[in-house]
Amino acid sequence: MKIEDYYTLEVNKVLYKLSKSKFRSRFHLTSKDILYIQSKGFDEIKKHAYDFISKRLASYPTLNDGKQTPMRGHPVFVAQHATATCCRGCLYKWHHISKDKELTKDDINYIVMVIMKWIDNEVKK
Repeated sequence: MKIEDYYTLEVNKVLYKLSKSKFRSRFHLTSKDILYIQSKGFDEIKKHAYDFISKRLASYPTLNDGKQTPMRGHPVFVAQHATATCCRGCLYKWHHISKDKELTKDDINYIVMVIMKWIDNEVKK
């Protein structure tokens, strides 16, 4: 099995579990968020996701963990809360990514894949 196929299976599993969470399932993109995504395009939004994850979550120790991701202001921020990729604690609880290490390139790719799949699902609603 290719790594992309494995990631796709894992992403779909975790998104299903997250959809059952009362807290996580309350997050949705606004019409303003969707217009922003449409104006920028998915590739640009994906670049933003990589940038946010690399700057706010990747380092160890993570500064202001649990407080580094705003609840709104960008579609990726909303997606991070919906997908439990907003802080290292949530990454550990939902995605089993250790809090006690710097994120690897594979970790970051997986996180962005989760975020972008959630965004894609939201835009298609």
